[in-house]
Order: sequence, then C-alpha cells, then structure tokens
Amino acid sequence: MPFTRIILGEHYDDEQLAKISEILHQSLTGQFAVPLKDKFQVFERLPVSQRVFDREYLSGKRSDNFILFQITAGKARTSEQKQNFYRQLSERLHQELAIHPDDVMVVIQFNQTDDWSFSNGLMYCPL
Repeated sequence: MPFTRIILGEHYDDEQLAKISEILHQSLTGQFAVPLKDKFQVFERLPVSQRVFDREYLSGKRSDNFILFQITAGKARTSEQKQNFYRQLSERLHQELAIHPDDVMVVIQFNQTDDWSFSNGLMYCPL
C-alpha cells in the first residue's frame, strides 16, 4: 500500500509523467509485491527556484532533470527488495526516458497498517 509523492521539474510533460507513473508502479509491483490496483501517486511539477538540491552530494552530477520519489509504505521490505527496486526504477527511467541514474533519488518511509484509512473514516485492517 505505498503512496508516492514525485517531485520533479516543471519541464516534464504529461506524457513523461504517465511513463514515469507506469515505470514506478511496475517497479513496485515487481520488487515490492504491491497489488496491481494499489496505485496512489501525486506528481508535483515545480520551477527551478522551488527545488533546492545539491548537484553532487552522494552522486555523480545531478541535472535539472532530478526527480525525488518519496514513498510511504505500510509493510517493511528487506534490504534486497529495496536495492532491487532502486535498481529497476533507475534503469528503466534511464532506458525508457533517458533520465540519468544520477537524477533519481528515492526516500522510503515505512509505517503500520493502522496509520492508513483508505476511505469511509475506517482504519485499514488487513485480513
């Protein structure tokens, strides 16, 4: 049950956002065993002045194509699952949209199932 906030430059068009969404969701379903219909994403296209990031910190050389994926997930994953997810996401973004791996940053936060209410004011309780 991940929720992803995707923060990127305003130069990305709707077609690119749709492809990023698809790649992200396929990476989550493939590496995190997320159900196909469990897709919750918010894109924020921001101007350069509202995206402050170091272009070299723990990376090669970030460009204006930099994308931050902030993922909140309800079930913890293993280090191996996380590494495989990071790799697949980065590789596919590079192969399919020419987004350099240096421009892909991911932050994952895990919480508990009772931290979620999907609708009707009800706490999520898995079967």
